[in-house]
Order: sequence, then C-alpha cells, then structure tokens
Amino acid sequence: MCTAATYKTRDFYFGRTLDYEYSYGEEVTVAPRNYPFYFREMGCMSRHYAIIGMAHIAQGYPLFYDGVNEKGLAMAGLNFVGNACYQPSVRGRENIAVFELIPWILGSCATVKECRERFKKLNITNPPFNDSLPRPELHWIIADNEEAVTLEAVAGGIYVYDNPVGVLTNNPAFPEQMFQLNNYMNLSAKPPQNHFAKSLPLTAYSQGMGALGLPGDLSSQSRFVRASFVKMNSVSGDSETESVGQFFHILGSVEQQNGCCEIKDGEYAKTIYTCCCNATQGIYYYTTYGNRQITAVDMRRENVDKRDLSHYPLICREQIRLQNGA
Repeated sequence: MCTAATYKTRDFYFGRTLDYEYSYGEEVTVAPRNYPFYFREMGCMSRHYAIIGMAHIAQGYPLFYDGVNEKGLAMAGLNFVGNACYQPSVRGRENIAVFELIPWILGSCATVKECRERFKKLNITNPPFNDSLPRPELHWIIADNEEAVTLEAVAGGIYVYDNPVGVLTNNPAFPEQMFQLNNYMNLSAKPPQNHFAKSLPLTAYSQGMGALGLPGDLSSQSRFVRASFVKMNSVSGDSETESVGQFFHILGSVEQQNGCCEIKDGEYAKTIYTCCCNATQGIYYYTTYGNRQITAVDMRRENVDKRDLSHYPLICREQIRLQNGA
C-alpha cells in the first residue's frame, strides 16, 4: 500500500510513500545517460536521459519503484493488485515488461505530453524478472511541472487518465478514486458554518472542525481522500527547505505505523520510506521508518555521462541531534 503526490512551489516536487511489510534492499540509484538499459523485447537503450530514483538492483539491473529524469519528468509505480492486467506480446507494439516501464518512459520522454504519444504504441507485458522476485501488479502516476496523468493496464486495455489532484494510491481504479472525492466536497480548511438548522445555535467548539469527516483509516481510498485534501489545501513558502519540509508533512498525513495494518500473523505494513524529489533540480530526498532525518542525493553531483550505476544504501538508523551536547 502506497501513496504518491505532486507539489509545486517555485520548483516542482514529486514523491511517494512505500508501505510494505518488508524491504527488498532498495537504494537511491542514479542511472546515468550511458548506462545501457536492456529490454526483453525492445533491444538496448544505450543512451537516454539520466534518472535518479529508488530501485532494487537485481543482477546489475535497477528495478525502479519511482524516479525523476534530468528533464523533470517524474513517475512512480503503486500496487494495483487484482485490477492490473498485462498482455502477451503484440507484433507492431512497443512490448515493455512491467518492471521495465519506468526506465523506458523516463529514459526517452521529457514531458507528459511526450508520454501520451508513447502510450499510444505501448503494450505492457508481464514476464518474471527472475524466479526469486514476484510479478508486480502496478499502476502509475506520471507528472511534470505542467500536468499529471495516471496510467492503468486493466482487462479492457490501457487507459490514461488526467490526474488533476496529482495524487494516487492503490485500489480501486483511478476513476473511482476521483469519484469518491464528491462525498467530501463539504470539507474545508476554514471553520464550519451552521447549516444544520437555523433555529439551533450551533457553534464550532474546536479548531479544525471544517475537516470533520475526513477519513483517517489506512485503506487506500481513505488515503487518497486524505492526501488530496492535505495537498490541495497545503501552504508553504517557496524556499527549498520550506517546500521539502511541507511535502514530507503532506505525505506524513498518510504514513503507516508498524503494528496498525496486519498483513498476516506477525507481519505488518509500515512506511518503509518516504521520498520527495525536487524534479526541477534533480535532488532526491528521503526518510525511512527508522530514520526521520531527511537525507538527500543530488543527481547534479554525479557524472551523468558515465556508464555505471551509482547507488546509495538507505540510512535506516535514527540520527538524533543532541542540542545541548558538548
């Protein structure tokens, strides 16, 4: 279970939570322009846009969970179990395995507009990467400084939806997620007005009562509503520290605490990491469940013309600053 969001101040920001019961050893990974991406059916992409994101590296190949490219295009895959449906290879189409889709798009597209054209030829297939990794069932949010879309491959085909809130969670399908916002149009960041009965002297007795009814559970639909409300009403300054800090607060509204969502006996979903990418500058910020301090990896400090991956293990141990230390 995960939540992704966009945010815009002076720069464009994109990020997500990864909520799962265990880690695959993911790392912040930079795929430079000359790292060769070998695709199962589409040959080798020997030169492409540089990408920074979170990936599990298997057999030297980065399996990206999310990322941004040097042009400011961002993309994340979120679990879509039971709804995702991928097809066998189709002659004349761009047959891309589900685990190849993020590098295929971020490596070759600079804008969402370019992605829309690419999607017209796309066929998403589902071969296993190897025998030890599960086959993912995903849908995706893709965004740039101007717009966001959601990409879903279901039994009826591939659909691309405008995403005006710039938020995505898991199930149900995106049109249903958006439709449910109609049930919460009465919510407001402002104090509520008495519409119950003019003859009753009802008053707001606490701050924040304009948001009464905002769902607080951990289900994907409730997280979509909550993240959308917080993001759409969010206010911050446009400096980097203010923008990044506010973005982590937005996603903090949907983070999952260990023990509150049992997957099976003794296993609980928790927010393994939260990331915030400054897509304009190519900086990848993250926190982990065990380390609340924000850590950054800056793609501009990398040699983006080399061939080899750069990757940085997540700092998972809490780092506490003692303010009155010697």
